[in-house]
Amino acid sequence: MKETSTRLVLHFPKETWDKPVIYKLVKDYDLIVNILRAEILPKMEGSAVIELRGERKRIGEAVKFLKSLKIKIKPLELDIFREDEKCVHCGACIAPCPTNAFYLDQETFKVKFDKDKCVGCGHCIPACPLRIIYSTEF
Repeated sequence: MKETSTRLVLHFPKETWDKPVIYKLVKDYDLIVNILRAEILPKMEGSAVIELRGERKRIGEAVKFLKSLKIKIKPLELDIFREDEKCVHCGACIAPCPTNAFYLDQETFKVKFDKDKCVGCGHCIPACPLRIIYSTEF
């Protein structure tokens, strides 16, 4: 079977904070799980942005498992936006970006944004001193 991947936003109810959810996705469904962003605290609601890689059928089974735990799931639609005309090209967004979606153009010395490389982790948002990088999701 052909391997595929999907990016999901998960919202955990507070009852699931101590459940081995990621372990079960790996062990029981034979998936590769890449946690792109997570905020999970004891006895509180949490959220995570993950990428699942594996067989499409196994991903479907894993999504059913997550829903059985009352974890709300939606496809990652986290679009990061930058108001290019307001950017002063300070570079503060470059270091926290894990995929190099923000990078310094060596010819112009301006900060460029490659939306195709962006995984929507949101690390760039608080790094921007002008607050011109934003998302409607977080």
